[in-house]
Amino acid sequence: MTHLQVKKLHPEAKIPSRAHLDDAGVDLYSVETIVLKPGDRAGVKTGIAVAIPSGFVGLVWDKSGLALKSGITIMGGVIDAGYRGEIQVIVKNLGDEDVAIEVGHKIAQLLIQKVELCEVEEVDELGEADRGENGFGSTGKF
Repeated sequence: MTHLQVKKLHPEAKIPSRAHLDDAGVDLYSVETIVLKPGDRAGVKTGIAVAIPSGFVGLVWDKSGLALKSGITIMGGVIDAGYRGEIQVIVKNLGDEDVAIEVGHKIAQLLIQKVELCEVEEVDELGEADRGENGFGSTGKF
């Protein structure tokens, strides 16, 4: 099992935790109170920093209940292994009503996943593929 080192940066910070043993992600908690009006976005502080192992990435995802009940979605959710600053969760209110996020509220979940690091190589031509350059609805299925 991979270990995630977590440092508290704020006295009210909560260490990320799983609600259930087999949950893919650990919950991230707010250390501040904010109110998001419809359409607003904000970076919500968690009061923690993490040390993601090399070869892994932290992916910040929505909490499905929060998304369904209040319209809160997550933006910009990649945490690189070399980052050691405070984790902030970028949230956006897609709902029709104000949403209050308070200290201690679950705001997102963090998944730690292996990544394949690759070298970037410029080429003059790319190999052939069945799909080619067709995209954005080219299959005709919505």
